[in-house]
Amino acid sequence: MTRIVLAPALARWLTSAPAVGAREVAVTVVGTTLRDALDQLFALHPGLRGYVVDERGVLRHHVAAFVNGTAVADKITLADPIAPDAEVYLFQALSGG
Repeated sequence: MTRIVLAPALARWLTSAPAVGAREVAVTVVGTTLRDALDQLFALHPGLRGYVVDERGVLRHHVAAFVNGTAVADKITLADPIAPDAEVYLFQALSGG
């Protein structure tokens, strides 16, 4: 099963939000692509969807996704393949100067 790890800034939007000051949270899902895995994550925690993808289903500009330590190549269709034992990390990226 794929393990999706959410940084605290995203984990607070889970249906059953972790305690204040909590660290990253992991959710286990099944999927063969990043899109599959995220769709299952959003089915479990619908309130999280809008913070990770936009209204077109594209990864938001300030969200970074890594699969087994490698940055996601396809931020539009999210078609990157994932192995059954993959770890997906999602966190809000910082920008500015």
